[in-house]
Amino acid sequence: MLIVTTRSECSGDLWSRRGLLRACGLSSLAWLSTERSGNSAARPETSPESPPGWGRAKSVILVYTSGGQSQLETWDPKPAAPLEIRGEFSAIPTSVPGTIVGEHLPRLAQLAHRFCIVRSVSHDDLDHGSASYLTLTGRFHPIRSSNPPARATDFPCFGAVLNRIQAPERFPYNAVHVNGPVLVPEEPAPGQDGGFLGREFEPLVVGDVSGVKVAVPCLDAVPGLPGFRLAAREDLRIALDAAVRDAGGAKALDSRQTTNSDLAYQQAFEMLATPRCRQAFDIAAEPVRVRNRYGRHRPGQACLMARRLVEAGVPLITVMWNHSIRGQDRAPEQTEQYGWDTHNDIFAALKGHLLPRFDESFSALLEDLDDRQLLNDTLVICLGEFGRAPLVAREPGFAGNSPGRKHWASVYSIVVAGAGVTPGAVLGASDKIAAQPVSQRVGPDDVAATIYWALGIDPSGHFHDAVDRPFPIATGQPITGLW
Repeated sequence: MLIVTTRSECSGDLWSRRGLLRACGLSSLAWLSTERSGNSAARPETSPESPPGWGRAKSVILVYTSGGQSQLETWDPKPAAPLEIRGEFSAIPTSVPGTIVGEHLPRLAQLAHRFCIVRSVSHDDLDHGSASYLTLTGRFHPIRSSNPPARATDFPCFGAVLNRIQAPERFPYNAVHVNGPVLVPEEPAPGQDGGFLGREFEPLVVGDVSGVKVAVPCLDAVPGLPGFRLAAREDLRIALDAAVRDAGGAKALDSRQTTNSDLAYQQAFEMLATPRCRQAFDIAAEPVRVRNRYGRHRPGQACLMARRLVEAGVPLITVMWNHSIRGQDRAPEQTEQYGWDTHNDIFAALKGHLLPRFDESFSALLEDLDDRQLLNDTLVICLGEFGRAPLVAREPGFAGNSPGRKHWASVYSIVVAGAGVTPGAVLGASDKIAAQPVSQRVGPDDVAATIYWALGIDPSGHFHDAVDRPFPIATGQPITGLW
């Protein structure tokens, strides 16, 4: 659920207790007949006979590098191609013999034995808004290759579907977005919210955590408000609801609405009352050396927050790596503003701003998860909405004077690690100029199915909307070759 507050109920982007409880109360009115029961998805226990990858993940971290990360400068370099294809950078060997990556990923090169590179992801949507929608929902937007605004009729994001099909178990929220929302480049991209399921199913959204002590500071204990007073307030709410029903308000509070209202309030009270939940957002509790290893910037600290949320028991965490796909147009001197949409000046942008931070922070996330023995049951997927074109050329109409690479969705690369994924593997291949897949083509719909599959949710099952219409959980096939 996305918590919504008024300006008077928060300080800047920080939540207040009153805002937290008020938002849950208001959103409960929209639940109406949307029950979690009746959704045809199951999560049985895994066994040696289970299909590859089925139910291997307790949590999934989706690292979304919006803007279009170039496969040629990262995971699929082509050192034998002509200069206008291979670009200015060299390739370097990795810890896996025969596997190479771009020269500005030295730390990740030494971790190649811990992840799998998929070099054959492909689709045909060529603009950021609709391709972001595809990446974050697993569905094509009705208007492909466009930049549409978010609409109430949109398909829900992964976290909203997860919230719809199962009640939270280990944490009050099934899904959290960190460092969001993604802007394309000024307005939020579609596909990041509850869509037609409604706002009550949206993930909890936590913005920039790099400059705060606690990501959700309103969860700190308030002097003079002991636990029994908070419990008394919950008892009072229950009594008031019962009084309304006894006074003839049953039509306004039918059994299903009451159940959903109780669940919404339960989430809020649990966040306030449970130390484990409060502590998950206390990023300042991390040792200085750990925070420094991740990088003292937005994407670095967002990755650190993702690890903390895995420890707290959140099933699905989406890290929005960069909050704008091309903020460098407004602030070319500020690395914090850079996105991966490098139509021009690609080599300066990658070398001076994007790749050093990515190498630092994504490697820190993988190392930290592994060192804490969390990688065994955490699936990590790093992907953008598409890649970049094989030909290096300057594009008129975009900022910058040196050449870059335009949008390219025909083939690009993603990285997958953890939850039993075969480490050090390379799945699929592109042609000699990284323009087309030549083996094991997969699409964003297959990535979507893989997320649910790893969590033990049958992607061929269905969920229902508010008027009980069934929708497939995913339309692709799990990429079982990862295992």
